[in-house]
Amino acid sequence: MTQLDPIDRKILHQLQQDSTQSLEHLGEQVGLSRNACWRRVRALQDQGVITAQVALLSPKSLNLALTVFIQLRTDSHDARWMDRFAKATRAMPEILGVYRMSGDLDYLIKARVADVDAYDRLYRKLIAQVPLSDVSASFVMEEIKETTALPVL
Repeated sequence: MTQLDPIDRKILHQLQQDSTQSLEHLGEQVGLSRNACWRRVRALQDQGVITAQVALLSPKSLNLALTVFIQLRTDSHDARWMDRFAKATRAMPEILGVYRMSGDLDYLIKARVADVDAYDRLYRKLIAQVPLSDVSASFVMEEIKETTALPVL
């Protein structure tokens, strides 16, 4: 685990709000010169704390208005099945996250699709590639909070 001082945390907080801001503006926000700020950002990248800088897109503008959480159970837990499942889900761009879970549920998938018909096509594609014992889906009716920002302050 990387040790972060308060200035590193301020930098990370600011970059999570807007990673396109200039180094001058970022420096003003955290109380550093442009060059000192650049060195800190570079060090955070080198340490793997900052892993990427991306653009966040509006799902609705891309006709991906429906978020679906897919709960999976499987009778197979061997390495071959897990590898096949990982390859299949990684190849489906609609799938945003795949998580192996503890408890009764084996896997949880988060996907973005246009509508229920698009979900059905995703479901059929998934079950054609990987044997599953139980699949259940929950559709998001209201998005109350969705963020990519981690708590750093």
